[in-house]
Amino acid sequence: MNAQRIAALLAALLASAPVAAQTIAITNVRILSMGRAGEVERGTLVIRDGRIAALGAGVATPANARVIDGKGGVVTPGFVLADGRMGLMDVSQVPLSVDRAQHNPSLSAAFDVSQGLNPDSAVIPVARLGGITRAILAPEYDDQGGRTLQFAGQAAAVDLGQRADMVMRPRVAMILELGENGAERAGGARGAALVELRATLADVRDYARRRAAYERGQTRDYRLSRADLEALVPVVEGRMPVIVSVDRASDIVEILALAREEKVKIILDGAAEGWRVADRIAQAGVPVILDARLDLPGSFEQLGARNDNAARLFAAGVTIAIKDGEGGSYRARELRYDTGHAVAHGLPYAAALAAITINPARMFGIDDRIGSLDIGKDADVVLWSGDPLEPLSQPGAVFVKGIEQPLTTRQTELRDRYLAKQPWGGTGAP
Repeated sequence: MNAQRIAALLAALLASAPVAAQTIAITNVRILSMGRAGEVERGTLVIRDGRIAALGAGVATPANARVIDGKGGVVTPGFVLADGRMGLMDVSQVPLSVDRAQHNPSLSAAFDVSQGLNPDSAVIPVARLGGITRAILAPEYDDQGGRTLQFAGQAAAVDLGQRADMVMRPRVAMILELGENGAERAGGARGAALVELRATLADVRDYARRRAAYERGQTRDYRLSRADLEALVPVVEGRMPVIVSVDRASDIVEILALAREEKVKIILDGAAEGWRVADRIAQAGVPVILDARLDLPGSFEQLGARNDNAARLFAAGVTIAIKDGEGGSYRARELRYDTGHAVAHGLPYAAALAAITINPARMFGIDDRIGSLDIGKDADVVLWSGDPLEPLSQPGAVFVKGIEQPLTTRQTELRDRYLAKQPWGGTGAP
């Protein structure tokens, strides 16, 4: 290898390697840190080596920094989607592009979505344009052939930057559905689903105590496979929360009681009628993931759905996270619109922004890395042209771990192609 080729290789390495290590200063911005710095009306944020290095009104711009003039815009932490599917589904009607559910009769709780993600999904750049830089990707139920699953599987925390390995932390929560769907899986009655759940937790505790006896075939028969039992051990030990999908107020009360008695950590998902039992949820210290736009019942268990559910839960002292109401994939970018809807119906602005940043990060134990603009945390940063909850505001820059992401998607590429001037003087495809 001659000197010229070596020099070319070194130049290529130097051009690519420092992207994450670049020092970047975003100046002349309003900073909504969601952390210790609070709100800075006009300040500077510095990113160094992929982390937040400094922020505030009196922060000096480092001499070697790339400077981005925010022009009076707004800087926020990257949003965290608490219930996503991007990377698990591309075309819903093409089974081989869908990894959000499985049909193996020996797997339920053990199904781990982190092992089947597609970092090249066309949905991910669209989510980034909505300010989403991290997501909790959760499996779904997909019962076939009359077989039913007790658990959908395990969720994973991921980053939505351009990288082959998007998994930030696998197995952050177990997914369980109760209410109408849970009752149907248990034989048609809500009470049966709760009895089954208690029996399963008892099996897991027995298995955890008697693994050696299980190996020798000296334990009683368990309801689940060994893989499922192992996956549920962190649940009974209090190390993994269970995301419980439930809407009716009476069902919420029942699962709160079960969680207290069984000493299991839970997160309520949905809780359309949560406002009716908000004080009980707050007293139990159980957080809620909700659809802020759900105001019309889609089933009999959602008859009490209303626009101010988020505001009422927050007022009662419940920690909330807002999810998009369209499945967390193709329309996940609408998360900020849904959050703005909650503000319009009584949720304080700061609480709304917390519901898509620091709150979901705390729920899943990843707030040491993300969720707020605090010194030392990963630099997931979005620069907005204006209020991030205002639909007309647009991202001017999106950073994931300090790496600036392209603001292009399949849709924007098609737009630009068909709006481009053609040789004949018009626009559109030839």
